[in-house]
Amino acid sequence: MAAAWATVEDVIGATGVAVTEEQVAQAQAAIEVFSNRIYPDSERMRTRDLYWLGRAVAYQAAWMAGQFGLETRLDATQIQQDQVSTTLTGDGLVLAPMAGRALRRVSWMRSRTVHIRSAIEGAGPIVGDPLTDGSDDHLVWAPYTGGP
Repeated sequence: MAAAWATVEDVIGATGVAVTEEQVAQAQAAIEVFSNRIYPDSERMRTRDLYWLGRAVAYQAAWMAGQFGLETRLDATQIQQDQVSTTLTGDGLVLAPMAGRALRRVSWMRSRTVHIRSAIEGAGPIVGDPLTDGSDDHLVWAPYTGGP
């Protein structure tokens, strides 16, 4: 059995669905693709991220157990048959909805905001060498009057 962020017991505990170790391994492979992380990197991840990755694998394994032909599906966002139409999200045919929600809670999958200080806020104290050209904007300017 390949290592995974969740076990068969984790899947049963989180979802109530009985799965095999092979199904957990398949779910692990799918979550690795969607999370852009692999299991051997687990030792470098935060505990909170590992928790949500485990939940994502558990939900994916339970969802995959009820799917047929998952590996041979087309990449579609809209399906129409017999006057009935449905529109899916981009990964709706291959990623379990709850697994997607768990993945959005992983630190590197969340959106981030970068705050750029405005001229009104100021750039703060000088950091580094005050003699470098980059710190000129932080110093008061005075004309050179000559001297020794």
